[in-house]
This record gives sequence, structure tokens and C-alpha cells, in this order.
Amino acid sequence: MAKIVAIDYGGKRCGIAVTDPLQIIASGLTTVDTSKLMEFIYNFIKREGLDTLVIGQPMRLNNAPSAIETEILKFIEKLKLKLPEVTIVRIDERFTSKLAMDALIRGGAKKKDRKNKKLIDQVSATMILQSYLEQKGA
Repeated sequence: MAKIVAIDYGGKRCGIAVTDPLQIIASGLTTVDTSKLMEFIYNFIKREGLDTLVIGQPMRLNNAPSAIETEILKFIEKLKLKLPEVTIVRIDERFTSKLAMDALIRGGAKKKDRKNKKLIDQVSATMILQSYLEQKGA
């Protein structure tokens, strides 16, 4: 069984999370500059294989898409052209950055680590992936 990858898409960088081969556990993998995201995904697929790509869908409290959604949709269109065999799923990512910060605090992360935006992006991607796994299992 191939892995599932989740992306917390951002204007500058994207948090990446991945499952184990059995698609049970979500773990933070890395953070990638947004300009290098397509290359990262392509190389990941060549190395590891990929079953599904979960991309966070940033929504405002009034259920309107956030400003970055336009960029995400453009990225998805490019992805579909380059890698049509990859299944793409969207998951509501409201509050994941705040939840990621709370998780770091509860986990005892030092203040210096909590200021690391790359780490927060990675934890956010993990939460997006965990949410997908829970929905898939329900």
C-alpha cells in the first residue's frame, strides 16, 4: 500500500506530513518552499509511491475560502496535468495552525521551537492528514 501525503499549503512554504505504508499513522515529514513543492512531490512519488495527496482547504469562519485558495487551485490544476494518476483530496484546515501551536505547548516544546514557523507548518500538515485518516476510517 502506498503512502498518503498531506500538505499545509502556504504562500512561502508548505508543511508536509506522511503516513506509514499501512496508512495508519500520520507524521510530520518536512517543510518545503512553495516554489519547490511540485518538484518535491514528483521526487517523493518516484522514491516512495503515493496513494493520495491531501491538501488543506483554508476556510474563513463564514465558510468563504481564504485568499490563498486561488493559489492552491492553480497548484492543483498543474498537479493534475503533471501527475493525473494521483488522487487529490481536500480537507478543511480551519484552526490547524492554532491547534498545532496548542499541541506544541501541551507537548512541552520550548518557546524557541514554538516560534519556528516551519515546525508549526509541519504539525499543521500532520493534523490535516490525521483528520483525513479519521474521516476515511469512519
